[in-house]
Amino acid sequence: MENKRNTKKIIISLIILAAAAAVMLLLYNQFKPKAVEGSKNITAEVISGDGTSKSYYLQTDEEYLRGALEQVGLISGTQSEYGLFVTTVDGRTADESKQEWWCFTSNGETLNTSVDTTPIKDGDHYEITLTVGW
Repeated sequence: MENKRNTKKIIISLIILAAAAAVMLLLYNQFKPKAVEGSKNITAEVISGDGTSKSYYLQTDEEYLRGALEQVGLISGTQSEYGLFVTTVDGRTADESKQEWWCFTSNGETLNTSVDTTPIKDGDHYEITLTVGW
């Protein structure tokens, strides 16, 4: 009898968990940043490890950051199941043995999306900073 109650509790818990996951997925799809079609002008500022920076002014019809940056050959990397892992920016490859990596921000705020899923809009400004340390 006790075994049946525990099984019933587990099944109810799994149903509640599945329903909560479905609601969260629906909310994410409803409120995620949307891509903008058409021509856009954006700025990509590359900041090197020594603090020097170089700005690139891009005009693009791409909807996502990766497409705009690859269009001008500014980034490259390795493809994974999560999207592009950017290893090289403006010809400079981050040295993993020194814990270097490229940090993407927009107006000083760290991006919570990958370059593959970051929608761009006219006037956006992105910083790509060579960062040391995990």
